[in-house]
Order: sequence, then C-alpha cells, then structure tokens
Amino acid sequence: MSNTEGDECHASSGSHLRELLRGNHRYVFTLIHKFQTSELLCERPDVIVLTDEAHRSQYDTLALNMRSALPKATFLAFTGTPLIAGEERTKEVFGKYVSIYDFQQSVEDGATVPLFYENRTPELQLVNPDLNEDIYKVIEEAELDPEQEVKLERELGRQYHLLTRDDRLETVAKDIVQHFLGRGFVGKAMVVSIDKATALKMYDKVKHYWALETKKVWEELGRYDLSEERQKELQERQRVLETTDMALIVSPAQNEIEQMRKLGLDIEPHRRRMVESQPGLDEKFKDTCDPLRIVFVCAMWLTGFDAPSCSTVYLDKPMRNHSLMQAIARANRVFPGKYSGMIVDYANVFASLEKALAIYGKGKGGTNPVQDKKQLVEDLRKVIDVATSFCADQKVILSEIEQLVSGSMERLQLIDDAVNALISPDPLRREFLGHERIVHILYGAVKPDPAVLEFASRVACLGTIAETIRVKLNPNPPDISQVMTAINGLLDDSITGHKILQSGPSALDLSKINFDALADRFKKSKHKNTDLEMLKVAIRAQLEKMIRLNRTRADFAEKFETLIQNYNAGSRSIEELFQELLKLSNSLNDEEQRHVRENMSEEELVILDILTRPSPELSTDERDEVKKVARELLVRLKSMLVLNWRQKSTARSQLKLAIEDTLDLGLPRAYTPELYQQKCSAVFEHVFESYPEKDAGVYAQAV
Repeated sequence: MSNTEGDECHASSGSHLRELLRGNHRYVFTLIHKFQTSELLCERPDVIVLTDEAHRSQYDTLALNMRSALPKATFLAFTGTPLIAGEERTKEVFGKYVSIYDFQQSVEDGATVPLFYENRTPELQLVNPDLNEDIYKVIEEAELDPEQEVKLERELGRQYHLLTRDDRLETVAKDIVQHFLGRGFVGKAMVVSIDKATALKMYDKVKHYWALETKKVWEELGRYDLSEERQKELQERQRVLETTDMALIVSPAQNEIEQMRKLGLDIEPHRRRMVESQPGLDEKFKDTCDPLRIVFVCAMWLTGFDAPSCSTVYLDKPMRNHSLMQAIARANRVFPGKYSGMIVDYANVFASLEKALAIYGKGKGGTNPVQDKKQLVEDLRKVIDVATSFCADQKVILSEIEQLVSGSMERLQLIDDAVNALISPDPLRREFLGHERIVHILYGAVKPDPAVLEFASRVACLGTIAETIRVKLNPNPPDISQVMTAINGLLDDSITGHKILQSGPSALDLSKINFDALADRFKKSKHKNTDLEMLKVAIRAQLEKMIRLNRTRADFAEKFETLIQNYNAGSRSIEELFQELLKLSNSLNDEEQRHVRENMSEEELVILDILTRPSPELSTDERDEVKKVARELLVRLKSMLVLNWRQKSTARSQLKLAIEDTLDLGLPRAYTPELYQQKCSAVFEHVFESYPEKDAGVYAQAV
C-alpha cells in the first residue's frame, strides 16, 4: 500500500470513518474512539477487523458500537497480555486462540533473554493476603490515573501507608544504590513506585544515598594502603557514580505542582525537564551511550516502551496479572553482553508473579520463564564445571594454578603453560574463549549476590588465561584495565602475573627476524603453540598492511589461510606449519622490498601490477614500457583528483578518459582490445577505492 493510499484511508474523525466504511476501500485504519454511536455503517460479510492490543477498550461501550456498526464482520485480535483471570474476557469477546507465543517460547527462540527474580522485600512485609488483594483491586480500578490518586489513598488508608512509610522508603532507596552499583552487567534500570508522589520521594532518596556513596568512595580512594586492584575497583565505581544521570518519568496532571508542594515535594524542575529535554528523555534512556541510567516511574513506560539495555526492574508497587507481566517485560529485551534481566522485588509480589506467569508465561511443558536467582547461581556453577573439565582435557589443571602463591614464578610458569596448551589450534582456542566468555557473563549476572565469592578464584584464573591469550594475539592492545574490571571486581592477586604478561613483547617485525635463529629456538621451545600463534599474528599483520597497499598481493593471504586450515584439519604437524610459515615470511619480506628492486614507489608498483598481472606475458623491453606508462599515469591521475571527485560524474568521466587515453597510447601490442578494456576498468577501480580525496587514502596514511 502506498503512503498516499495509507493517508487517504486513515480515519481522522468519526464522520470521516463513516465515509470510509461506506466507501470501497481495501484498508481502513482507525482508533476505537471514533465509534461514538451504534449507527450501522457496513453490512458486508467480507470485512475483517484486526485489533491490536485487545485490552479493556475492546469490551465496553465503544466496542459495542463498533460491532453494531459492522454486524457481519469477523474480529481477530492481537495482545501480549489477554485478560483471563476471573473474567476470561479476551476469549469471551474474540473466541478461542488461533496462535499462542508465550514468554518461555520467546526465551527459547532467543527473542528475549531469561528473567531472574530476587526478593529483597524490607522487614516491613505485606503478609496479610486480604490486604494485598484489597490493594490490587483498588489500584486496578484506579489504573493510577493522576485524577484518581486521591481516591487511591482514601480507599486504602493505612494500607497505602504501609508501602509509603518514610523509613521503609529509606531502606529501599539505600538498597537500590548498593544493588545497582554492584551488578555485573551495567545496564539501565527502572524503579517502579506505587504512585507519582512516592516515585518523586524515591528519586530524592536515591539521589541522597548516591551522594553519600560518592563521598564514601572518594574518602576510601584517599587511603594510602589500598591495593592496586581495590583502587581500580573503586575508580570504576567512582566513574559510574559521577557519570550516572537519573530522571523522574510521570504523567502530567492539573495542579500537580501545588499537590506535590503540600506533600513537601518539588515536581516543577522534573516536569520542566520532561517537557523540554532535547533529545527527549525516552530517547536518552534508549541510547546506550547516554548517562541517563536510572528512571523512576509509576505507570508511564511500563507498557509499549522498549529500551533493550535496561536489565533491571526494581518493583516497589503491588501489581498483578497483565500489568505485572508488562512491567517485568521491560527487562527481557535482547542486548549485547546481557545474559538475563533481573526483577528485584521490594513489594513482595512473588505470589502475584507466580499467578501471572501461570496465565501468560509458562511454556508448553509448564516451564516457568522467570527463575529464582538461585537458579542463576546453579547455571554459573555448571558452566564453570564445563570450562574446568575442558581445560583438564588439555592438561590444564586450574586448581593447581589457584593453589600457588599469587605472583610467584611457579604460578606464572603454570599460566604460561596453560596459555600454550589452549592458544592453538584455532578451533581449540575459540572453544576455550567461548567457555570463558559465558562464565564471565554469568558471573556478572549473579553479582552483587555474595554467592559469587565461592567462584571468584576460578573465574579469575580463567579470565587471566583468556586475557593473556588475547594479549598474545594482539601484542599492542589499548589499556585493558576496564576490561579486567568488567571480568570481575574480585580478581585475586594473580592479576600481578597477568600485568607482566600484558607488558610483554611487541608485535614481531618480520623484516628484522633472524629466521634461522627463530627456527632453532622453536625446536627447543616448550611453548610451541604460543610461538606459532605469535608468528601467525606477525604474518597476519604484515599481510593486512601489504594488501591494503596493493590488492594484487591477495594470493599471499590465500596461501597463508590455506596453511592454517590444513593445520587445523590435522594434515600438518605444528613443526611443518612453522617451517612453512617461515618460508612465507621470507617471501613477504622479498615482496615488500620489490618496489625498491623495480625502482618504483609503492603507488607506482600497484599500477604496474594491475597492468601486468596475471597477464600478458611481456619481454624485458615491453615491461619497461609498461613501467613508464604506470609512472606517467599515476602523475596524471593524481593531478586530476579534486574535492569530492567520487561524487561528481564529470570528474569521474574525465578520470576514465585519462586512463583510457594514457593506456591506449603507451601500452605495447601485447595487450589485446579486450585485455586493454579490462586493465582500464581495473585501474579505475583501484583509484576509486584508494584515493577518496586528493592527498588522502591508504598511501597518504602509509607515509
């Protein structure tokens, strides 16, 4: 359907809707609110009404009007949270389910991440079942519209104040600060309060304890007896504390400023920010790079709002059924590095959560998609066991490494041995790094639960070996202190050995290698896998540089990859591969100096190679002619490069003509017309890719 057709059949008013339904349109788009009367509008039996978000508006007067207006229509509804409990309203109105896609299926498909539940209800708990039911009913009836907040407090009276007692809110706010800062995956978070006033109070209290924690970290950083690792941990905590932004997100209401003022609260700056923020607060919260990391809500953003990096929902509001399901779904969106979402319960909604999941969430086998955090600890235990067994199969016994004194030569030696055993061949290394990665993610997901302390030593050992392998393969990395902090905040002192390894050898310069000495050292080496991988890294880096300057050298890369594939497949021994790579290294050094032997620059040599490889066969005199043409052509082409030449058709055409002209006049007779055209095209493609602007491109960078 075209945009024009879409605009034409989108009802803008009740009268426009009547006009559309009496016409002959394939599609009509409208809100249910346009059906203000029960007037008959269309009796055709081939009308299909597709309803999105089939909630309460589909069961009342407007829905009756719509069905009266379209008496012979077929109705099909979509909803993520059908109203079932006690009413069976969705099925009653629309009939049996055509298709069901539940929470558990979405987790199994990878469309959402698993959710884990953590009960952190303060000592003041809602233990009276009737009390909870009363709260649920009143909140559902009120739907927390701003105009009904007074009714909510009036109806609940003392019960409402159980949730909003100041000492209780202080306890919750303090815990939120510690929990948020102690998480492994530092995603964004929502704090859900019972109403607008409580959300504003919670914002103020969290800000207060946030400031106290910032002061505490500053004071501890000033101590002279801090270990290096504790200092790094505190510096990362300080960074989060000082960069994190928070915001209140609540719907507007008449006289809200005066109402909040009577409660001793100032909502005016928050309302101004909600209205004036550029970009909007919703966009800032969705932006993973924006420091807005915590939002305080009571109703807004709990439905129809997705921020994939949001990993934690702090629930301090009685909720049930579809409202509860929609709220917890804010934390289950897929995001890189996010293994799971966390629901932190301060309002003791566990019983309601179980009921809601029984209705909306369970898979075909009755599996509950929201699991207790204890299950996450068990998952961590299992993946650590798998990683440990994998290492043991390669003769790497992690417990032996952990038993040695950190920083000792014996421990460093065992780490070196472990790296050598796990760094090669490529499939083995990838599998080990995969095991370590999932351990790292799950370890971060369990934090800040004290249960992680049991695994700290093993996770640290795996992380040290994995990071050392990465350093070997990338000898000149940027500062990885943040990476190590992310691995865990409890790395034991074995990091000392890792630091030594981090500052290890720089990338090999192939042109300065004594290959005979290298081959002799390899024969005597106890760490052949490590030596092999470092040579591979050096060759790969050299190849990337050489091919970037001259794409005709791609055959060297193909030969290199073939050698590696044969070794991974087991058709070559490590000694044979090492010898083959040494030969290839010699070839690369020769190739890199070829422009000197040809008495040409790298830029001129590329054009010569394009004109002579893979054909034609040339005599010595003919080759000299082509070298002369290559030099002249390069000078001519570089003089024609103007600003934004690739976007200008005239400049491109002139360049093509210059290439055709120069080659037509200078190339010897060995070039057939067909080959001539191929060479013209190849030279133009090379110039287009390598010279984006005058004095810019790969050769300017190489200077």
